[in-house]
Parts: sequence; structure tokens; C-alpha cells
Amino acid sequence: MDQILFEHLPLSEELLRAVSEMGFTAPTPIQSQSIPLILEGHDVVGRSQTGTGKTAAFGIPAIQMVDPSLDRRMAQVLLLCPTRELAVQACEELKKLARYCRGVHVCAVYGGAPIERQIVQLKDANIIVGTPGRVMDHLRRRTLKISDLRMVILDEADEMLSMGFREDIETILTEAPEERQTVLFSATMPPEIMKLIDSFQKDPELVEINKSQVALNSIEQFYYDIPTGRKNDALALLLHYHEPKRSIIFCNTKRMVEDLSNWLIDHGFKAEGLHGDLKQSQRTVVMNSFKAGRTAILVATDVAARGIDVDDINCVFNYDIPQNAEYYVHRIGRTGRAGKSGCAYTLCCGRFQLRQMEQISRIAKAEAVLAPVPMPEEILTKQREHSAQELAAVLLDKEDFPYMSAVESLCENFTPEQVAAAALELLYGSKSKNLPDGKGINREKKRRSPKDYVKLLINAGYNARMVPNFIVGAIAERTNLSGRDIGKIEIFDDNTTVEVPKDQAEDVLNAMQDCRINGQDVAVSVMKASVKPQRNNDNRSYKKNNRRDSYEGKKNRDHKGRGNYVSKKDMLDQFDHSSEERKESSENFHGEKKSYNKGSYDHKKGDFKKGSYDHKKGDFKKGSYDHKKGDFKKDGYKKSYSDHKGGRKKSSYAERFESYDKNAGGKSYHKGDKSHGKGNFSKHR
Repeated sequence: MDQILFEHLPLSEELLRAVSEMGFTAPTPIQSQSIPLILEGHDVVGRSQTGTGKTAAFGIPAIQMVDPSLDRRMAQVLLLCPTRELAVQACEELKKLARYCRGVHVCAVYGGAPIERQIVQLKDANIIVGTPGRVMDHLRRRTLKISDLRMVILDEADEMLSMGFREDIETILTEAPEERQTVLFSATMPPEIMKLIDSFQKDPELVEINKSQVALNSIEQFYYDIPTGRKNDALALLLHYHEPKRSIIFCNTKRMVEDLSNWLIDHGFKAEGLHGDLKQSQRTVVMNSFKAGRTAILVATDVAARGIDVDDINCVFNYDIPQNAEYYVHRIGRTGRAGKSGCAYTLCCGRFQLRQMEQISRIAKAEAVLAPVPMPEEILTKQREHSAQELAAVLLDKEDFPYMSAVESLCENFTPEQVAAAALELLYGSKSKNLPDGKGINREKKRRSPKDYVKLLINAGYNARMVPNFIVGAIAERTNLSGRDIGKIEIFDDNTTVEVPKDQAEDVLNAMQDCRINGQDVAVSVMKASVKPQRNNDNRSYKKNNRRDSYEGKKNRDHKGRGNYVSKKDMLDQFDHSSEERKESSENFHGEKKSYNKGSYDHKKGDFKKGSYDHKKGDFKKGSYDHKKGDFKKDGYKKSYSDHKGGRKKSSYAERFESYDKNAGGKSYHKGDKSHGKGNFSKHR
């Protein structure tokens, strides 16, 4: 099929001249499909990734449809963008396309800039580019009139909705004329976008560029497995190794942008941060510095990066994992533009992020490779080779050497090789000073043997409520080790042993001095082979990487599970003893026939017979304890009784009389009664 050129499209001569001067001859797929549909007056929904020419796709037909004969004070085209940078970028692009079109004037309105100047510009503009918030401000002031709008364009509609502009967009579309043309471009199609399309577009034509058409083949993609807390060091090593002239680092939050940009500046990098909380003047200074090359590294959020239009970006770093595959394609699409190659590097921490990155690569059909972080030795070797190449290029092109006399004088005391080496060190030696320590950044793939570990002794154990995760967390926080690097952990009553790699044992020992674990000061030392920690009978030994702590030895918990450890033999003895007591109590209570005769409780009938407690009437008969009156009648209660519910034998009142007799100094209280209400003994009335 023949390639479509701009000359084949129904465009005016003025537009074709401007497009030709901008260096464009053939439209991109999104342009070749969208421009004819928009010129025919259809509502269009365009779905395409960053870097595919969306601005020209709706900008060229918008300029073509402007009628210069109408009142300039009335806006004919309204373009809504999510950010100030994107609005400024789109305005500049439209001005370039409309440079030869008479009567077409473009104006940008956005927050952070003086509104008075924008009011003056709006009086002579028929194409308005702005953010939803500032457009609403002008509508309230009645400085922007949209009653004669012929076209409304929503660029990056998904981002505008995610930023909370839905109500403003619906208000603008409601106030616009119903016979207008609505064009919507979005990288993703969430349900909110579909609702917006159903409510405010009439039979829209869908133009979708397949993801396979997005040029990702020119971008080399790598991702790295970084230990927790070492992302900054890994990023610094990658920047030193690749030395990009212009790069973007993506973060998920504004706070992370601020922290990372400050850290990079403190470590000698020319970096600036870009996010939504910056004032417009600050954002303009940052972007101008980045485009001019004065700033080599731009740290930005996804939303702020939507307004970046720079073609010569060498590489992109994903400091934080993108939210989905669409965002990943947006990010890495900032590099590898205009037929140039680029690189994308993603930093992952932990297995979850590794799986997330693999899933993103699979969905985006991107070939990302898991690679190791370059070590300082590799970086220094590459820098020396690059320095030698630069020096060789100077020697080939240069004929006059003003420092030759100084070299000749130095060669009287030193060899030429020594002089050259010293000169190179003076010139390039400062680069090695800012390199971070790369030890522990790349995870080892092979499993260590027990001989590769050293046991450390900690003077706190089970009695101090030590558990494995406390110890692993304390070591990982103060050293470069991760949980995978730590070996077996054994917790005893008063101390704990933990295995660490032999080559890092000294660093761990120094880092763990004056350490607090679980709120307790501990001392850490290397365990001698002759010293073995003492265990108690519980014989508890924690094993690492189990969800529950496993205990060795033949010990079992008691039936209540309270953590008391009873041996099997003791448990059986207690069971036999309790069984005999229950049997004896049962015989005293029930008798051989399991019934109550003569003064006992009849188990079957549920009452007492002949001088026993009447269960129904609630009192005693014939010399028994009156439950209601609380005293004894006649002979008193001399026989023992037991609780028929629990089968526990209680002491009889006769024994209590005898005990009281002795304590009372010989006074005898017989045939008396215990006053239930008064709570003491009294003599026989």
C-alpha cells in the first residue's frame, strides 16, 4: 500500500507550507486516520500512546475549520489539557501550524499566571488552549464566551479525570452549544471516559492505534532486583555508568520527587524536580533549564511529565514501579523518539515488584531483561577507557601543545609514563570520589553452604521475648544484608545465635554494636566453637522462614494452649490421678446404685428423702439445714454433703464445730446453730 502524505489530505496551502517547514512529510497513523474524520465533522475518540503526534492530529483540522470572518472575541475552538506544561506545549505547536493562516489566533490560559494578561489576550483569540480550572475562572468572570464554539477538544482526558476535573469538564461541555463537534483523545479508556463519551458525544468514530504499532523496539529495557533501602545507591551507580546527557526519572509521588532530587543534588548530579505543587514560574525555569541542557536529570511524576516534549532524551529511569502497563509505555515513550535509540531502567524491590514488572512487560509486549547493577570497578574501568579515547582524539587533531615545556621539565625527574598518569588522575580522578559502595546491591543467586556462615551470639533470648523477625529486621536495618542473606536463627532462654555470611560478618558485628532489639539493649559477639548456649527442658529452637515457630523435642502444650509445656509422662500421671479422684468422688456422691438413699439426693426423682433437702420445697426436714432460715434444727447437720453438680466433697459442719471449739478456748458449741444472717455462732437458746 502506498504511503499517505500530507499533500494527499484535504488541507489548505497555508497549513501544508507550515507542516513542510516543520519537517513533516508523511502523517503518523493517528494523524492519517483522525484528520479526515475531524474535517468531515464527526465526533472522534482517539486512543494512542505518547509520542505518536496527537497534537497535530487534532490541531491541523482545528485550524482548518476556524472561520476568520467571525467575531474574534468569540472562541471557536476550545482545547482542554490536564497540566500547564501540556497547555503551553500545545499552544506553541498550534501557533507553529497556524503561522501562515490569516485570522487565526491562539491563546493559552492556565493557573499560576497573571489572569489580567490572559483577559487581554482572550479579546483577540479564536482558539483557546487551557486547563479546566482556569477556563472555569474565565467563564465565571465572563471574560471567555463559548456560545459560538464549533469544536471542543479534550487532550489526555484520562489524566484530567484522575486529577479531579470531571465536574469542570461536564460544566464546560454542558454550557457549550449542542451542535458543536467533540473530539476526545486519551491513552487509556477507563469507565469514567466511557461515561463521558456516552453523555457528550454523538455517534463518535473510534481511532485506535494498536500497541504493537508503538515503536518500543528501539528502546532497550532493563530492570533490577534491588535490596530494600538501596535504590538510591543503585540509581547513582547506573547514572555514573551510563552518563546520560539528558534523562528523566519517574516517581509516583510528589514527596518522592522532592526527596530524590535533593539527594541527587547533594551527591553531585545536576538534577531538578518537577511536580504539580511548583509555581508556574518555577516550572518554567525547570523546563527551560532541562531543554537547554543545563539540567541533565529531571525527576518528575507521571502527570507533570505529560507536558514534556523533548526529543533527545537518552534514557528513562523508573524509580518507582508504574501503576500499570499503560503508564509504563507512557514513561519509556519519552526516549527513542524521532528514529533515535533509547534505554529504560526500572528499579524493583522484593519479589512482589519483580512479579509486577514481569506482568507489565508481558501486557505491554516489551522485552525487559533482568540485569545486575554495575559495580564501582566496572564504572572506573569504563571511565578510564572513555578518558583514553578522548585523549587520543585530542592527540590526533592537535599540533600545538602549550604545556610541552612543563612536561619536559617534569620528565627530568619522572618518566613520561608517570607524568601522563598523574595528569590523567588530576583530570579524571574526581569522578571516582562520588561512587557509592556497591556491596550487597546485587543479590547472589547461588545458595550458600554452612561453611560460608559465621555464628553471632546475642545476649538476649526467649526470656526477653525475642523472635526471628525482630532479629532479621535489626540486622537488615543496620547493614546491607537482606532476609535472604541471613542463615539459621536459634533462640534460647538467655541468648540467641544467628548465622551471617562470613565475608560480611565483621561489618555486621560493627554495625550491631550498641543496638536495641525489641526495646532492649543487646551485645553482639562472634560465637566461639567451644561455647554452646544452654537450653532448658523446653528445648525450643526457632527455624527461619516458617510461618509458625517450630519447637524441637517431644514436648506438648497443655489442653488450654497457654504455652505451658508438659511432658507426655507427666500428663498421663495427672490424667490417671484425676481419674481416680473423680471415681472416688463419684462413688461418695452417687453410691453403688447411682441413687440417693436416706438423707441423700435422689438423682432420678430430683428430691431428698427422710431428713434430706427437699429440692422442690427448698428446706431441710428432720434435723437438717434450713436453707431459707439459715439455721440448724435438732441434731444439726453432722453428715457431709457434696455439691451434686460438681461432685466435689466439702468439709462437714461437724468438723467446723470442732475446729471452732479449739480456737474458742474450750467452749463447746453443740446443738447450736449458725445464724445465717448474723454470720457467727451463738449458744444454745
